[in-house]
Amino acid sequence: MADRYLHVTGTSAGRFLTRRLGLPQPVALHRWSAERPCLDGTLLHLTAGRSTRTEELAAVLAHTGLPAGGGPVAAVVLDATGVADPAGLAEVHAALHPVVRQVATGGRIVALGTTPSMTDHHQAAVQQALEGFVRSLGKEAGKGITVNLVRVEDGAGAAAAESTLRFLLSPKSAYVSGQVVTVTAADPGAVADWDRPLAGHTALVTGAARGIGASVAETLARDGAHVVCLDVPQAGEDLERTAARVGGAALALDITAADAADRIAAEVPDGLDVLVHNAGITRDRRLANMPADRWAAVITVNLSSVLDTTDALLKGGTLRRGGRIVATASIAGLAGNNGQTNYAASKAGVVGLVRSLAPRAYAEHEVTVNAVAPGFIETKMTAAVPFLIREAGRRMNSLAQGGLPVDVAETTAWLAHPASAPVNGETVRVCGQSLLGA
Repeated sequence: MADRYLHVTGTSAGRFLTRRLGLPQPVALHRWSAERPCLDGTLLHLTAGRSTRTEELAAVLAHTGLPAGGGPVAAVVLDATGVADPAGLAEVHAALHPVVRQVATGGRIVALGTTPSMTDHHQAAVQQALEGFVRSLGKEAGKGITVNLVRVEDGAGAAAAESTLRFLLSPKSAYVSGQVVTVTAADPGAVADWDRPLAGHTALVTGAARGIGASVAETLARDGAHVVCLDVPQAGEDLERTAARVGGAALALDITAADAADRIAAEVPDGLDVLVHNAGITRDRRLANMPADRWAAVITVNLSSVLDTTDALLKGGTLRRGGRIVATASIAGLAGNNGQTNYAASKAGVVGLVRSLAPRAYAEHEVTVNAVAPGFIETKMTAAVPFLIREAGRRMNSLAQGGLPVDVAETTAWLAHPASAPVNGETVRVCGQSLLGA
């Protein structure tokens, strides 16, 4: 269902009226397309504190497609990795205060920090302060501008953050704001083709027949992957259409079946490079009115199947070394939601799985494990939500609008990228910086 309010605020009369009434003023977001693959404007590279990464970071930023120099400012990158005391925070203010108003509509602000120290509480305090700063700036920037923080661990060079910076400084991250992403010192490796980084790779997407899953399949295929699209047999016609559209294969399978992992392994005898756990269901009802079967169905599909198939595909070697696992969580799992104790529990469980498995999966298999946590995404399911609740869901974020399935898909593709090995154990919200949750 179209967001008519967003359309109205794009007119001069709508802007005047909403400004006078103090109503939200969302702007149409620039999302990636082959015709407009980059943001429109230039890049400012600023520094606060004493950075040791200035030249290396400049070389990485040169790969983003954003030119340095004059003209409209599409993006600002502030290197605050060297900020270690409150005086350094004054430099953060001094660097950004004069330029915030110059950032163009739909622009990007990315701060680079480092992990808070466990031995230097002064450094830890100011590096943690950057998180509060970034989240607050994201809520006041307006104009469709996103603001994020990338923490670069000690020992990690700027090259480890390249896939993350390319994503956050591009139209692909239009609905990702207020996020904190940690980049480790893992080797990102070399990428032969940044336009088709998954060429020669095989990906499996569950729940791929429609909605977010279909968009994920399309985006991974755009990036070069051969995509196996999995969904329940009841969704067979939609599943076949999705697979045909992406030039992939359809696998009609109930992911909760006892032999699900065996059938997946048989479908990809040469192995998997990317495993996307997107399948999920809701059976909403308040706990006092929720029978056991509604509880069990959601936990089984949304959590148990993820645990079981992940374990089996890792143990059996179907998921190749250097592979990627991306699971779909939800902001409901982070903040809770009325009438969704089962769903919120299952999605919070996905976050716990990611946090626990990520270091071991990488140590044993060189496989990264991350999650995306969508907020209000415009799908057939949200289109059926009552009008007032739907409008509240759309507006209660810093961008004052709902996201699109492609926003989740682009974030998934970034986490699935061969150069994203340094991003591991993260849960990234795709919610326009929702006002709900952390």
